[in-house]
Amino acid sequence: MAYLHRHIMSLPWISAALFGAQSPVVAQDTPRILNDKAVSAQTPLPDFSYAGYGFGSEPIPEVKTVLDVTEFGAIPDDGKDDSVALIAALTAAHEMAGPVRVQLQQGRYLLSEILWIEKSGIVLSGMGSGEGGTQLYMPRPLNQIDDGGALTEIREYLKDNDKYERLPDDNLEVLFSEYSWSAGFIWVRYPGGRHATYQESYDRPIETISAITAGDQFSRKLTVAAPDKLKIGDVLQVHWHNRQGPGGALIKSLYGDTDLKVGSRHWEKPDRPLVRQATRIEAIDGNVVTIADPLLHDINAQLPAYFARWDHLSDVGIQDLALTFPENPYFGHHNESGFNGVYFTGVHNGWIRNVHISEADAGILTDDLANVTISNIVTDGTHKAHYAVHVGNVHNLLVEELTVFNPTEHTFSFNTQSTKSVYKDSVAWHQPTLDQHAGANHQNLYDRITVHVVADQTTDDGKPMYDLFKAGGAGYWNPGHGRYNTTWNLQVIVKGNVPPDSPLVLFAGSEGPDARLVSVYGNRDIELDFTPEPYLEMLNQEIQTVPSLYDYQRLKR
Repeated sequence: MAYLHRHIMSLPWISAALFGAQSPVVAQDTPRILNDKAVSAQTPLPDFSYAGYGFGSEPIPEVKTVLDVTEFGAIPDDGKDDSVALIAALTAAHEMAGPVRVQLQQGRYLLSEILWIEKSGIVLSGMGSGEGGTQLYMPRPLNQIDDGGALTEIREYLKDNDKYERLPDDNLEVLFSEYSWSAGFIWVRYPGGRHATYQESYDRPIETISAITAGDQFSRKLTVAAPDKLKIGDVLQVHWHNRQGPGGALIKSLYGDTDLKVGSRHWEKPDRPLVRQATRIEAIDGNVVTIADPLLHDINAQLPAYFARWDHLSDVGIQDLALTFPENPYFGHHNESGFNGVYFTGVHNGWIRNVHISEADAGILTDDLANVTISNIVTDGTHKAHYAVHVGNVHNLLVEELTVFNPTEHTFSFNTQSTKSVYKDSVAWHQPTLDQHAGANHQNLYDRITVHVVADQTTDDGKPMYDLFKAGGAGYWNPGHGRYNTTWNLQVIVKGNVPPDSPLVLFAGSEGPDARLVSVYGNRDIELDFTPEPYLEMLNQEIQTVPSLYDYQRLKR
């Protein structure tokens, strides 16, 4: 019954009714940004429906070949550490041909080492994330575990760039933790891959496959210089560099005619691609190539781009597990000890689903991914997490049915160089944030999100206020986001500090240009203090005709 109650509470379309929300004004018409040609032409929306496994149109596969961890000595509920046995099972899986499901049984396993997954087709599976399911219990943090040098580069970067958390009033001066946005007890990576790029001294030559001579933003057809170097089914990356400095054409494409200050990181490393789009070759007709998803930017003489090799895994899954950490103290932002659940990197077409994570520093961290689905995730506990499910340096990542009960620094986070990614049908209960983390993130979607908030600030004229859009990111990566980031059907449930006859002001002081906000409503009237000014439609109105933009666009395909 407790599980059923929790599941019901997590559904955004009924949670307001359960908790006394006033009925919003319902708009019967489709938003003008969809049905008015003049508005939609002037205010384009990207097609977000390519996010997720198989570009949003293919089912996640079921893997029938099973390798039982019991055969390697991993026995649940015996009170013994299971690390050696679990690693042995995964080692055997890496030696097998074809997809394999590494199956854990019902009960609790003790884990004090990193479980590495470095081969396509491996699925780590339990029996479920709730009662009667499978639990991995990690009694020690990652800072007490040997990572084999995997984080050497980031440790050097933190020291070389003076990345310290300095709080003089608290007598605190400590180097940022490498576990703030990296590492996990389940760690997926391409063998020898380098996914989080920090130090230029570690940079490797980029293998160019073919120059791209022409392509239109939001189109799937390109003209290439060397079609003979391509074949249907290739999964490659399109790279755009900014070699033109602060006024470059790629900066203009990212941020438009903005007056906002654009940070120096956008041009100070010109040999690194500023924007990367992983995609698949679908058709080749002469020198015209069709790719699987729409282009993020134009390609022309002013905006050159090319296809590059991308080393990655595919069809890696983690499912039906609970990841539990002991109750542990919170030492502040960037001071995490490494109670991190999953670090998912270097994958095209993968998934994490049906996972319950308790008392984590970070539930799920991502990097260098494309077309991954993360679904039906619950995070809880009293420990404040840096992230629940982090979305950074990824393309076409879909996070759906995420329920966040625990406090977080960044709740729903589109982080550095996140593109065309989606949080959908998700709920947060403890002072959440929609964090658009500075770093060339653009064309991302918050779709049918519900947030439960307590107003904790007031405006100059005394109105209750909440900084829902509080964002992070270094100044050298500003603005907060690029063009076309969209919020669709956002429900705000006020739990306290706002009288019934008073509006709630939602503050957004660190956003980026050309945002789209379509339908923001709740159990109080909503006012916005949003800079820079977004396209805004249907404030204090719920969309019923198109409740999910992602679903609407996918059906149209």
